[in-house]
Amino acid sequence: MTRRSIRIAGNVRNLPGPLWDSAFLRTCRGEAAPHTPVWLMRQAGRYMKEYRDVRGKASFLELCKDPALACEVTLFARQFLGVDAAIIFSDILLILETLGLPLVFTPDDGPQLTRPIRSPTQLGQLGDPEQAAADLDVVYRACRLTAMGLPADIPLIGFCGAPFTLASYAIEGHSPKQSAQTRRFMYRHEDAWNRLQRILVDALSATLRRQIEAGASCVQIFDSWVGGLTRIDFATYVQPHLTRLVAQVPEGIPVILFGTSTGHLVDLIAACGADVIGVDTTTDLVEAWARTGGPDRIAVQGNLDPGLLLADRDRVLAGADAVLAAAAGRPGHIFNLGHGVLKESDPELAKALVEHVHIASARRR
Repeated sequence: MTRRSIRIAGNVRNLPGPLWDSAFLRTCRGEAAPHTPVWLMRQAGRYMKEYRDVRGKASFLELCKDPALACEVTLFARQFLGVDAAIIFSDILLILETLGLPLVFTPDDGPQLTRPIRSPTQLGQLGDPEQAAADLDVVYRACRLTAMGLPADIPLIGFCGAPFTLASYAIEGHSPKQSAQTRRFMYRHEDAWNRLQRILVDALSATLRRQIEAGASCVQIFDSWVGGLTRIDFATYVQPHLTRLVAQVPEGIPVILFGTSTGHLVDLIAACGADVIGVDTTTDLVEAWARTGGPDRIAVQGNLDPGLLLADRDRVLAGADAVLAAAAGRPGHIFNLGHGVLKESDPELAKALVEHVHIASARRR
C-alpha cells in the first residue's frame, strides 16, 4: 500500500504557497511540520455562547442553509480556538434531502427522514445524484465565504457522510443505532443495496468536488455508524463503495476517513485509499497506526476523549500530553478529539487545550 498522489509534488493542485505549506496540509501529506496541527470535531457548536446566540435566530436546518450564518459560526470558532483548520458548518444529511428524502430536525429525537427507504422499488423515487449535489448551492456559497475569510495559511475542510452511514439514515429514517432495518435491506436485497450505494457515491463525490471548487482544500468523510459491522460485512457491503468515493476526490486534496468504534476495521478502512485515518476514543492510537502501515503509509487524527473537556485544566492537559506522547513527534499526526465537542464543555478550556498542543508539540520537534 502506498499513499495517494498528494505527497509526490506540489504541482498536483495550484494551492497558494501559505496554504500548501500549512502545518495541517503538511501533516496530511506525512511531512514534518513545526507543530502538531489541531482542530476539534464539532468545534462550532452548542458549547459556545456565540453559537447559541446565532441559533436563537435560526433553527439548525436554517443555520445550515444560510451561507452567511454558516460562515459566521465557522470563522468564529476557528478564530476563538486558534485551531489549524476550519470545517464548514453543515450537516451530512442535507444530500439525502436533495435526493428526495424529506428531512426534519426535532428537539427531542434529532434528525428524522419522514419517507425512509424500506423496499428496492423506492430507489426509483430518488433524484439524479448530480442534480442533488447541485441543489446544495447554499453549502458551496458558505464554503466560498468562509475560504475568503480565513487567514492565508488556514485550510478549510469540506465534508460528507459515508455511503453506509447515509444509507443507514435513509433506511432507518432516524439515527441508526442498531441498524436493524439497514441490515435487513443489505442482506436481503444485495443488488438494491449496491445500487443505493452507487447513487450515494455519485452524489457525494459530486458534492465534495463542488466544495473543493468553492475553497475546501481537504475533505473528511464521516462514517458514524459503520463500527457496528463485522470485518466480513464491511469488506463485502461497504469497502468497495467507500474506496470508489475516496478515489473520486481530486488528486492533491487530502481525504480523512473517520468512524466511531472502528478499531477492528482500521486496516480495512485504510485500504480504502484515504490519506488520514481518524481514530476515535475507543481505539488505541499507536495500535491503529501500526495496523494501517505506520507514518510512512498514512497519517492519523485523534484521539483525546471529548469527555475530558468536562474535567479540570490539569487533567485535560495531561490527557493531551498522553496523546502527543503516543504520537511521539512523528510526522503525520493531527491532534483532535476522538469525537465531537460535548455541549457541556467549557470553551476556554478547549482554547487552552489547543494552545497547549501547539506549545508542547513544538518542543518535541
